[in-house]
Amino acid sequence: MSGHEQTVRIVRDGALVTVVLSRPGHRNGITAQMMSELHAALRLLAQDPGVRVMVLRGDGADFCPGADVKHYASAGPARTPSTPQQQFEVAVLLHEMPAVTIAAIAGACAGAGFGWACACDLRVASETARFNTAFLDVGVAGDMGGPWTLPRLVGAAKARELYLLPGKFDAAEALRIGLVSRVSAAGAFEADLDALTARLVRAAPLALTAMKANFVAAEKMGFAEYIALESEKHGRLFRTEDTTEAFKAFVEKRPPVFKGR
Repeated sequence: MSGHEQTVRIVRDGALVTVVLSRPGHRNGITAQMMSELHAALRLLAQDPGVRVMVLRGDGADFCPGADVKHYASAGPARTPSTPQQQFEVAVLLHEMPAVTIAAIAGACAGAGFGWACACDLRVASETARFNTAFLDVGVAGDMGGPWTLPRLVGAAKARELYLLPGKFDAAEALRIGLVSRVSAAGAFEADLDALTARLVRAAPLALTAMKANFVAAEKMGFAEYIALESEKHGRLFRTEDTTEAFKAFVEKRPPVFKGR
């Protein structure tokens, strides 16, 4: 990275890709370099039809506490590198890319890191996870789309409360309010995450991608318009080899063998 230590790592295992935020000495706090690297990585992954499941996680004990405040404070406003507007599309890429996106959250998840997690399709947490919007505490209104994604997850009133009255809350509370879908004991987090990703990777690939696309489309359409899209897509999928195989395997009480066609 031309004199800079890489801050985002990509680990690929077939149709599963893990994107690792990697500044463990700084709890994976965000810098302009990390934002640039993450944006570039997600743009490439969004264009790769071989990627069906993508996990976003942190390196070490933390997910991401948001901007590295010490880094930016020491630089001073005049010397702080600006972030190109397009790089704020990281949240859009996480939310709309064809692959199913999963935020695997341990330790700190705050600020822009919180926004990135909210933009993913699924959020799973270790019992070590601690959440906070945190924006108002550092004098900013927020970024990464939280006021759009969060009300859809926890409801409008709770989302406003979390933003207007920032404070830390734990994984159990995140589960209670519907921010995360499951919480694992610290020692079981990796195994539970592996089981979840393996289940998704085993799913019918054409149907999985279409299902993610359906959710993205539904957010932008009226109900009747969406139903028309859904029914047309359903008809096409119903005629694929994978759907025929899935029906046959169900009747024969065996695992299906999908070919992506």
